[in-house]
This record gives sequence, C-alpha cells and structure tokens, in this order.
Amino acid sequence: MLQGLALADTAEDIDIQVNSLYAANKLDDAFNRIIEIPQDERTAQQWLIMGNIMLDYGRKDDAEFMYNSALTVDPKFYKAYYNLGNIYLNSDKPYMAIENYKYALKYNKGFAPAHYNLGCAYIKTADLKKAKNAFLDAIFYNPNVADYHFNLAYVYKQLGKEKDAKEYLGYYNKLMNNN
Repeated sequence: MLQGLALADTAEDIDIQVNSLYAANKLDDAFNRIIEIPQDERTAQQWLIMGNIMLDYGRKDDAEFMYNSALTVDPKFYKAYYNLGNIYLNSDKPYMAIENYKYALKYNKGFAPAHYNLGCAYIKTADLKKAKNAFLDAIFYNPNVADYHFNLAYVYKQLGKEKDAKEYLGYYNKLMNNN
C-alpha cells in the first residue's frame, strides 16, 4: 500500500492557521503553533501575533520584544511600529509613540488609525497644531470614524476655533446617529 507524503506547511499556511486561531480567541493554541517554528524562521506576522497575545495577557514587555522581533524580520512592517506606538502611548511615553507612528505611516501612509493615534500622542505633548493635522489626515483616509471627528473638534476648540469645532462636532453627531 502506498503511503502519502506529508508536505511541510509553508509560512503562509502557518500564518493563515495562526490568524484563524487568534481571531477565534484561541490564544494559547495560536501561540503554541508559532512556538513550534524555530525563531529564525518566524515571519514578521507571526512575531506580531505573538506580541498581540502577550499584550492580551498583560505582558507588555514581552509584547514589545515580539514587535521588535517582527521589525528585525521586516523593518518596513508598519503594523509592528503601530503596535509599539500603542504600547508607548498607553504607557505615557508620547514621544516614543510619535516616533513609532511616524514609521508606521512611512510604510503605510494611508493607515488612518496611525494618523489618529499620532494625533492623540500630539495632544499628550500639547502640540495641538500637529494633532489637528494628524486628525485631518485620519479623516482624509477614513472619514467614517466618529472618534476622528470628535477629537478634531476637541483640538479646534482648544485652539479657539469655535466654528471649526462645531463643524466637526456636527460630523461626529451625524456619524453617531447613523450607527
């Protein structure tokens, strides 16, 4: 009787498996599947998922290591820069967040969440003009997110531009009513 040959999973196949497990909230299964892969053979996406899992478990330092490992594999992997930015923004390190969001945007200019979070980081540094521009960029790339309009309205109000603040608050209210 002829035995079939087992073909090794490709990195793409493993990424699909891991992403499916992660999306199904099977964090341990996803993590264990990646751990089976030698470190020097892991893709940037696999390191990213491991970082996300570590963050889900409250292990921020481990997540930061995983995201940096993703960047070692692919220095242009914008998602890792974005996630590092989020860690720093949530850790009251807005300048480090800004640096990472800028890298994320260097490699994916149209990634609206990075523009938005960049604006939030600029608010923390009291650079309202740069925050305004970041929120305007976020809205340009995705005009359908209510929070983008709300934060822009807030910045305009802080800048003393009441008319602009009311305009964007109106957009915010329309989006909220449509959802």
